[in-house]
Amino acid sequence: MTARFLIVGGIYQERCIQPLWNAVFGSAGRAVYCVAPLVKSEIELHAYVADGIKDEANHLAADCGVRLVPSSAEQAIGFDYLHPLSIPIIRPAVARIARLPAIHVSGDVVLRYGMLEGDAVVEAKIAVYDPQSAFGAPRFSANGSRADRLAIVMNRMEAQSMTGLADPEAAARSLIESGEAQVVIVKQGGKGALIATPEGIDRIPYYRTERVWKLGSGDVFSATFAALWGANSVPPRDAADLASRATAAYCGNRALPPPAIDELRAMRNEPVEPGSGLIYLAGPFFDIGQRWLIEEARGLLLSLGARVFSPIHEVGPGPASVVAPEDIAGRGQADAVLAIANGLDPGTIFEIGYAVKLGIPIVVLAQTVKDEDLKMIAGNGCEITDDFASALYRVVGRLPTL
Repeated sequence: MTARFLIVGGIYQERCIQPLWNAVFGSAGRAVYCVAPLVKSEIELHAYVADGIKDEANHLAADCGVRLVPSSAEQAIGFDYLHPLSIPIIRPAVARIARLPAIHVSGDVVLRYGMLEGDAVVEAKIAVYDPQSAFGAPRFSANGSRADRLAIVMNRMEAQSMTGLADPEAAARSLIESGEAQVVIVKQGGKGALIATPEGIDRIPYYRTERVWKLGSGDVFSATFAALWGANSVPPRDAADLASRATAAYCGNRALPPPAIDELRAMRNEPVEPGSGLIYLAGPFFDIGQRWLIEEARGLLLSLGARVFSPIHEVGPGPASVVAPEDIAGRGQADAVLAIANGLDPGTIFEIGYAVKLGIPIVVLAQTVKDEDLKMIAGNGCEITDDFASALYRVVGRLPTL
C-alpha cells in the first residue's frame, strides 16, 4: 500500500445555464471525490486557493476526509458555460490571470492536472498527468517534474499539441517509444479512448448513458484511473475500462463519488461502437435564437466526427420548388436525423414524419414541448430528450458502426 497519494490541480467556480449548475469543483476538487473511496492511505489536495473560494475548498477536503494544502492566490477563477459542451467564458480573462509560483509536491502517487494560474512540479514514484490545456499541452518533464512511472491522460488535441502528431495512435506511440511514459491514454469522446503501453495499443469503450453531462467528465476518468493504476496496482487496461465506466456513471447522473468497483464491473451500460455516416439536422432557423442553435448543433456534431446535412447550409433559402426537393434528397442520404422540435415548427414536423417513413433513426430535442404534442413522435419510435448535449451524443450513437 502506498504511503501518500497527492492530488494537485485547480479548484474553480463552475456555472452552467442549461442544465443549471453552480458549484466549486475544478479538476482537483472533483478528483478528491473519485479518489477518496478507492485509496486507503493518506490523501492530500494541493491547489491555489483564493479567499473567495476558501470556504468551499475547505468543505471539499473535509467532505472527503483529505488534507487540503492551499497555496495563496489573489483571484478566484470561474468558468461559465451556456451548456456542458460549450466553450466556457473564463473569468477573469486568461490574459489577466496572474501567474503564481509553482506548487512543488513529492509523494508516492501524484495525480497532476494542468492549471491556469500556475504549475505543479512533481517528484513521484508513480504519477498520472492530465495536462488540461486548450492552449498548448506541455510535456510532464518540461518544468522539471520526475516520476519513476508515468501515465499521461489527454484528449486528441492535447496529444497533437504535445507531440506534433495529428494521429492519436502515432502520438501515443511516440511518447511510449521515447520512454517519456509507461502508459498513454488518448480520449476520443464518443469513440472511447485508446491506451498505449510498451506491449501495444488497445481500445477502451465509451459506455452509453441516457443523459450526457460532460462538464468534468475527463476529471473523473483521470482520477479514477490514477487511484486504480497508481494506488491499487490494477493493470492499465482494466483501470482505464473501470475509469470509463465511472465516467459514464458520472455523465449519466452528475453524482459523485462514482459507484464502487464491484458495481462498475457489473454495469449494464452498452459499449458504444464507433459509427460513421451522415446526420440530417432538422430544425427552424428563422430568428437569431433558432439559427444559433442550428449553428451550435452543426459545429458540435462535426467535432464529434459526424458528417452533417443542414438544409440552411447545404441548400440555403429559396422558393419551395427548389428547397423542398433538395432537402428531401439530403434526407434520403442520411443515416440518422437530429430534429429540433422546439416550437413545433411545421417544416421540422414534416421532416420527422418523412424520416419515420424512410425508417431512419431519429433523435428529437424537445425542450419546450408538451408530452401530448409529442405523442405521435414518441409513438413512432423516435428518441426524445430535453437535453441538448444528450441529443448530440445520442444521434451520433445511432450512426452505422464502422
